Amino acid sequence: MRRRIWILYLAAWLPVFLFYFLATQGEGLFNGNIRVREGLFSAACCLVPAVPLLFLIWPLTGYLKRTGRSIAASAAIHIGSALFLTALCMGLAYFFIFYLGNPDVQKSDVEQWAMWQSWSYFMMYAVIAGIFHGIRAIETNRLQLIAIAQADVLLAKSELTALRNKLNPHFLFNTLHSIIALTRKESGAAENALLKFSDMLRYILDTEKSGDAMVTLDEELKFVRDYLALEALRLGSRLHVEWDIDDAARYHLLPALSVQPLVENSIKHAFNPHSRPGKLAISAHVNSADNAIAIAVSDDGPGCDALAMKESGGLGVKTVARRLQLEYGQRGKLEIRTAPGAGCAIHLSIPLEAA
Repeated sequence: MRRRIWILYLAAWLPVFLFYFLATQGEGLFNGNIRVREGLFSAACCLVPAVPLLFLIWPLTGYLKRTGRSIAASAAIHIGSALFLTALCMGLAYFFIFYLGNPDVQKSDVEQWAMWQSWSYFMMYAVIAGIFHGIRAIETNRLQLIAIAQADVLLAKSELTALRNKLNPHFLFNTLHSIIALTRKESGAAENALLKFSDMLRYILDTEKSGDAMVTLDEELKFVRDYLALEALRLGSRLHVEWDIDDAARYHLLPALSVQPLVENSIKHAFNPHSRPGKLAISAHVNSADNAIAIAVSDDGPGCDALAMKESGGLGVKTVARRLQLEYGQRGKLEIRTAPGAGCAIHLSIPLEAA
């Protein structure tokens, strides 16, 4: 930061130096009698003392910012500093120009030069102080925006972790409940269910251990297949599953436990309350137009009112919707399509570039 400020600061003096050079030429600019050596010497004598001395305003603005001085106190400090640095620059410039350069100059010329040059130094101080304060204000605002963005990211991550911590016990409770129901009917099938359940637990624990909430669609669907195999032990021939998975979508990333809660929702509402057979359809395709993965979980159950479903106390679908919102913002979408007697379909849209 300081090196960049130095470069910009020195570059800003170049047009000032050119102005001083041209100001010493007078009528020579119009008749072609340009005195290069005299112009360079005069401009250098006036500006060389000012360049390093006026840069002291930079640490001064930093001191005023750190100490939180009031506007009145800062103005008083700047006025005092401006008078001091102007006097110091004037003394050095006078020494270079009139003592070393032209000791025989007329007193009236010195007085005229002193009035004009002291006012120039004072104005230079004011302009430089204003620019330095502006730079510090912009940098402070930039750092604040970064801090706010980092805080938002941390908050989103914390909420995502909290949602996962809610979803895992929710899944465990419902699955154990299914296994318990199975033990009352078929003890042998319950043993197979526990083996399937152990594989599912391994999936959850692996994602927790890695600290990465993202998995490939293929990994998520394997978890869903294990879950459906477990439920098939209980539901038997009543459960008919149709798969339509695009190979191009299999290795894109999505949040873990994004699809299984939707499948579980269908099992709960389309199969558990009834003894009749039913169909569950799971599809996943790459939507090139939206640059997203389109995932759908649908059933031919009794359906319900869509608004009532959104306002229900169910945790799974709500949690998936909130996780998509936190992970992808408006780009991640969950849409529920259902009506009484028309089954239920839940559609996910997950951005490919985030995968």
